[in-house]
Amino acid sequence: MKKILFFIPNLSHGGAEKVLVNLVNNMDRSKFDITVQTLFAGGVNEQFLKKDIKYKYCFKKTFRGNSQILKLFSPQRLYKRFIKEKYDIIVSYLEGPTARVVSGCTDKDTKLVSWIHVEQHTQEKASHSFKNYKEAKKCYEKFDNTICVSNYVKEDFTKIFNFQKPIEVLYNTNETKQILELANEGIEGFNYSGIKICAIGTLKKSKGFDRLIRVQKRLIDDGLDIKFFILGEGPEKENLINIAKENNVEDTFIWLGYKTNPYKYISKCDLLVCASFVEGFSTATTEALILGVPVVTVEVSGMKEMLGENNEYGIVTENNEDALYEGIKKMLTTNGLLAIYAEKAKERGKSFSTEKTVKSVEVMLERL
Repeated sequence: MKKILFFIPNLSHGGAEKVLVNLVNNMDRSKFDITVQTLFAGGVNEQFLKKDIKYKYCFKKTFRGNSQILKLFSPQRLYKRFIKEKYDIIVSYLEGPTARVVSGCTDKDTKLVSWIHVEQHTQEKASHSFKNYKEAKKCYEKFDNTICVSNYVKEDFTKIFNFQKPIEVLYNTNETKQILELANEGIEGFNYSGIKICAIGTLKKSKGFDRLIRVQKRLIDDGLDIKFFILGEGPEKENLINIAKENNVEDTFIWLGYKTNPYKYISKCDLLVCASFVEGFSTATTEALILGVPVVTVEVSGMKEMLGENNEYGIVTENNEDALYEGIKKMLTTNGLLAIYAEKAKERGKSFSTEKTVKSVEVMLERL
């Protein structure tokens, strides 16, 4: 049995945090003795870890300036401070601070894995949690294997660091059976008769929700009867509400907040839309496909891998407001297109079964 540690900054409501919980909950306990450790405790996804998964944290809660403070210490010193036990494999399950800590491991018997979830584009962004680019490159090169959540992320990471070490793509794990079961739960008052569009994510600038508001204004001016149902919380919420008011569409945006069961909302919507500037491998899009809900998205990492190079399973537009507007309008006004893409989504969703994605990870870990 391999003793394995998954290390991540926190288990908040983000996509990487959610799919880590999905992954460890479904791994074979006869092969892996699993511990999850976070830098900071208190994330909403902690409650979903199965009871036989060991859980640890470094700090009880996050504190201001933590990123800069951690950079004052070497990776070796941080590793010695935070990682107390010996493991066969240690996985940094997110780029940045945990990768820096894990790279400080000096035990040659311990295999190290780095998991990269988002496209970073620049040396500056990819080095944000490190002292500088040189340190970031040195740290990442200490890992025995690097996993990226999409080919787009792999190409981006390889280019930034001129990366020559082992690197591969493994798709995120979703609780397929649970998603389908929870989608059947009823929702009181969710009986709007017009077109229902769902958008999901942390309410922050990189998710592009402000673009959705301006696109909605144009769609309403075209005479379409639409409401957007937004699942998520974040620092931009008040600003987004104000932008909706400025565009006179505040009554057409329903801010649902964070929900432990988003699937019952997604499944009852006609369409899921993603307006993000950057993504890794969108959990929300994968979930929509599993539920047979059509998708319109701007082109970000992973979307063409999920939806096809030629829009076989959903519509992928250029990453700008005009293209997104045209894509949504096409989906909603072309006779029969929503129904066609609903069937295509269901077909594609079968590719992301829990069993397939977990098995791929287990094979990788056993191979190290």
